[in-house]
Amino acid sequence: MTITADSGRNIVENGLSCLPFAPEQEKQIISNLALQAESNLKEGNLYFVLSNRWYVAWQRYVGEDDDKYSISEHSIDSEAVDLGKRISRPGPIDNSDLILIVNDGEGDQRDLIRTLEEGRDYVLVPEEVWRKLFDWYKGGPPLPRKLISQGEINKNFVVEVYPLCLNLTYSNDNSQSIIRLSRKASVRELYEKVCALKGLEQHKACIWDYFNKKKCCKLDRLDLTMEEANLQMDQDILLEEQVNGYAPSGLSFDSTGNELALVPLEPTTSSVTIAGGPTLSNGSPSYGSNLFPGSALSSTLDDIDNGYESFGSVIKGERGGLAGLQNLGNTCFMNSALQCLVHTPPLVDYFLHDYSDEINEQNPLGMHGELALAFGELLRKMWSSGRTTIAPRLFKGKLARFAPQFSGYNQHDSQELLAFLLDGLHEDLNRVRQKPYIEMKDADGHPDEEYADECWNNHKARNDSIIVDFCQGQYKSTLVCPVCSKISIVFDPFMYLTLPLPSTITRSMTITVFYCDGSRLPMPYTVTVPKHGCCRDLSQALGSACCLRTDESLLLAEVYEHKIYRYLEIPLEPLSPIKDDEHIVAYRISRKQVGSKRVEIVHQCPEKSVHDNLKVSETKLLGTPLVTFLGEELQTAGDIRIAIRCMLSPLRRTYIPPSRVYAHKENGSASMVNDEMMITYDSHGETDSLLMDPNVEEISGRELSFQLFVTDERGFSSKQVEEDYLIKPGQCIKVMLDWTDREHELYDFSFLEDIPEVCKSGFTAKKTRQETVSLFSCLEAFLKEEPLGPDDMWYCPCCKEHRQATKKLDLWRLPEILVIHLKRFSYSRYLKNKLDTFVSFPIHNLDLSKYVKSKNGLAASHVYELYAISNHYGGLGGGHYTAYAKLIDENKWYHFDDSHVSPVSEDGIKTSAAYVLFYRRVRGVKMERGESSQGFDNA
Repeated sequence: MTITADSGRNIVENGLSCLPFAPEQEKQIISNLALQAESNLKEGNLYFVLSNRWYVAWQRYVGEDDDKYSISEHSIDSEAVDLGKRISRPGPIDNSDLILIVNDGEGDQRDLIRTLEEGRDYVLVPEEVWRKLFDWYKGGPPLPRKLISQGEINKNFVVEVYPLCLNLTYSNDNSQSIIRLSRKASVRELYEKVCALKGLEQHKACIWDYFNKKKCCKLDRLDLTMEEANLQMDQDILLEEQVNGYAPSGLSFDSTGNELALVPLEPTTSSVTIAGGPTLSNGSPSYGSNLFPGSALSSTLDDIDNGYESFGSVIKGERGGLAGLQNLGNTCFMNSALQCLVHTPPLVDYFLHDYSDEINEQNPLGMHGELALAFGELLRKMWSSGRTTIAPRLFKGKLARFAPQFSGYNQHDSQELLAFLLDGLHEDLNRVRQKPYIEMKDADGHPDEEYADECWNNHKARNDSIIVDFCQGQYKSTLVCPVCSKISIVFDPFMYLTLPLPSTITRSMTITVFYCDGSRLPMPYTVTVPKHGCCRDLSQALGSACCLRTDESLLLAEVYEHKIYRYLEIPLEPLSPIKDDEHIVAYRISRKQVGSKRVEIVHQCPEKSVHDNLKVSETKLLGTPLVTFLGEELQTAGDIRIAIRCMLSPLRRTYIPPSRVYAHKENGSASMVNDEMMITYDSHGETDSLLMDPNVEEISGRELSFQLFVTDERGFSSKQVEEDYLIKPGQCIKVMLDWTDREHELYDFSFLEDIPEVCKSGFTAKKTRQETVSLFSCLEAFLKEEPLGPDDMWYCPCCKEHRQATKKLDLWRLPEILVIHLKRFSYSRYLKNKLDTFVSFPIHNLDLSKYVKSKNGLAASHVYELYAISNHYGGLGGGHYTAYAKLIDENKWYHFDDSHVSPVSEDGIKTSAAYVLFYRRVRGVKMERGESSQGFDNA
């Protein structure tokens, strides 16, 4: 029967919702409801926050695909995975692990814990899905959230999991309240909510932006949203009651009732001159934060917003570049990235001078110049405010408009923000107003030097900015077809280098290999793989150990409670979630069989038990499942029997009473001896010699005495099949083999029992020292030749097919500013992981000469000096970002930890938290021993 969302709805309407559905029906109903909601996305739709722990249990219960599970580093070795292996109906919905009870001054309220992460702690489900799940399971509490639209250029829908919380102070009695509303709510809605709470008439209320407990501006632009008014999470707002049209603050107002000094005015174009230069306003020169077409706020608001009075003021005796940045709510990632950029010498020099002529407002790939203006204003303030802490509220507001992925108050990746900022600044400052169309040509036998210059000139014809001048380089990419040996060479620009962290720490894993064609006995192999490796590493190591042929492949699987729990078919899936006490097997198959009908063979035996004084026959699972493949043509149960007999053939023995059998197994070989006959197997499990008595031929007919049961995908129900049973089309067929004493006499089942664990735990290992690699090892891992992944095939123009080509990268042209991103984070459907490997990197004289392949580049210096680092401490989904930056003129390093700035020694900046490294080219520097690549290689 096909279950649709409508049929599910009818059942509910008929009052039968209390009756439990079958898991497959629940899955179908929820799937249909989710698809309906997905096809009708609009602002204001309700979504509900649901505990990931409960949701994973429900997914397991209904048999969802593995790639839909939300499993993270926090749940790999905890209850979430254990729940996944128990297939039982979950209890009531339980969101208690997501909330805390707070008092907002008007009573207790349920708030979401601020450190939650989607996919790890919670999932979001449409309103229709929530109502159906709640109807089936009850529980709660419900946590509804609205769908909002974000972004100005590229709009997208997001669920506002954490609405804006504002701390309201009422000036009449200094009472405190918490106001909760959407970031997309208007100032008018804020007034309505506040006045309703305090019982005030709206015309008597005056609400101030009270950021950092200081009056910044009066919120009287009723059409602005909270986001446009730059109101931040947990910031203060002040409510004053006006008496006779005046606020009790004593400030003067104009004839319209608007306060003169603090209200942001609409910009005019008459006084706009250069960015960063002096302007004439009403005949008086001033050096300040100027207005530009399209900007919404005046310099007065900027200055007060950031906590100082005059833009040009510098505290006596202090120099610029030492301003901290206030954390606006999980914005340490932004503060770290900004500190690195505002301490980049070419950018400092550029933005402290006139750059207005280069602002490109027409570039469709840019942000109308607004990002460049916002960054330039912030940089100038940070270089003219001494040690005053700056709150980058306006910059964060621009960022939210143009890059909604960084909006809200969740933690983000500083490198991803840096990539966006560099690209956004480039497009906003691109000197090319009309980009010419340039057809990309193949190298076609031209010398590399000539073709590289042509590619670079073509790139510069369309991209010309301060970012290209100083931050972009060029690398050579070489692809080779494994079939026809076609070579494709491409020269591409780069803004930064993302270097992998090669691991030197390994782990041993024992895997039992089964032969799907039944040619040999199963054999365990112990291989060594990188500790932070992936399934591809395991397959390669195992393939070498078992002498895998080129026309064969390995199918990895995890076995749990005598069933295949999951297949490990994703090459880049990390090995970290696999525990030492788990059981991993590998099925050796022909590459021709990949994609054929897969047959899973699970073993069971009858077991008698007593219930209520009645003897009941039950079955229990045993042994290790087997896997084989059938052809794509129609198959019958008879074909399955033949495949099973072939698979079990290495385990077959002559009919000998168990009492007369002596069995010995070692390294995959077996022998059986008695007085009359002997079957021996060589080291590969193949029959070497066979002496049989006259009864063997008679017994051989009993090999097909197994009872075959075809089961559903989850093993809940099964039915016995006859020889003419026709196999339905499908990828996987599950068969239950019913073993009796007679089958045990025919086959040596011991080879399918007690397969070894991944790693036998004997004693507690000593804690290993922290792993250390050199920056040059990371660079060489980045540049080494390697095959493309199966999901990243290259279309060969000669073969006219997609091929798994080999790829080799080479550095060709290096930029003045070299940004190196250390790839500490890895993501997959099963795990998010961070590497805390200590990377030993040079501070002075990073010499990359031997890695640059361009002959024309030999005249340029390839020696670099470190000047900034973005650091990340802690784990994924949280942690903390800081920055180290060097004041070049002082030759001193400083630690920037949000608003806290302190000096740090040069020796103290090398830590395992280093995430993004910033180098600048130096010329004519004498190499110091130990700082060159040769010195590190020797180390």
